[in-house]
Amino acid sequence: MSAVHALVLAGGRGTRMGGLDKGLQLLDGQPLVAHVIARLAPQAQALLISANRHLDAYAAFGHPVLTDPPGLEFAGPLAGMLAGLNAIPDDAWLLTAPCDSPRLPLDLAARLLAAAADHGLAFAQAAREHPTHALLHARLREPLAEHLSGGGRAVLGWMHSRPHGIAHFDGEAAFANFNHLADLHG
Repeated sequence: MSAVHALVLAGGRGTRMGGLDKGLQLLDGQPLVAHVIARLAPQAQALLISANRHLDAYAAFGHPVLTDPPGLEFAGPLAGMLAGLNAIPDDAWLLTAPCDSPRLPLDLAARLLAAAADHGLAFAQAAREHPTHALLHARLREPLAEHLSGGGRAVLGWMHSRPHGIAHFDGEAAFANFNHLADLHG
């Protein structure tokens, strides 16, 4: 079986959190990104962090930090995914999750891998679709780079345009996003 490399998506501007770096905000005394790392790391052979700000703070978690590719800085989750795909071997898979989903499923990789096997791409779905909780094969790096160079930014739009699988999960709780400071204290 090909290796799975996990990527925490923490490269946004944090606009819904007043410009704060979301992944570094505390939940239960730990940064959001630490919660996500704790849940993702056991599901992969290696872990990477996609970030565009506070690179030293993210590097302190002990995993390689990737910035968005040149010309695609802050272009959204797809730019982080491309950075991740560029950093893994040609026969590997990239498991992605956003830094603001600290309760993600502990079997996310296994279920996405089962759904992606025939397609090279799968994402999670509970009551709604969760395209940043995804698994992409390295062979998608060129198609994704072409999409981004053409101005494409919508994650779900790009994923729907490709052959893909869907891993179904019960309930939305595992995919809850902490987008606002109030969410962290609620």
